[in-house]
Amino acid sequence: MKKIAIILLTLISFVSCKNNAETEVSLEENRAKSYDQNDGYITMKGEFLYYADAAVFQTANEIYGVVIDENMHRLNAQVKPFKKEATEMVPVTVRVRKFEKPKNEEGWPYRVEIKDILKVEKPNPNKEDVIKLAN
Repeated sequence: MKKIAIILLTLISFVSCKNNAETEVSLEENRAKSYDQNDGYITMKGEFLYYADAAVFQTANEIYGVVIDENMHRLNAQVKPFKKEATEMVPVTVRVRKFEKPKNEEGWPYRVEIKDILKVEKPNPNKEDVIKLAN
């Protein structure tokens, strides 16, 4: 009887041991965990374009004007290597502060102020939505 109890106890101890196998965690998950979700910023994925003196951010549902500041210029510098045309939009993931535009100004109803740049992606080469300007 003691042998059965010892064998059963040994078997239970082996079965209850945790498997310490490392699981791969994606970079996006780590970035999402590193931000305080109560900071008032939202994470948005869309396409970014800065041309001349205007910057726009387009999501699947809406277009936003972008506040031109140091973070916007930093994003533009990261986007430039992916552009073949000056008017090509590049997919990005950013953390932003979204707010309404001033009533007396023209433009889209909402603006975004870029707070953090999470990801800049290569544009889809098969997508033909580049705006070409004629002289």
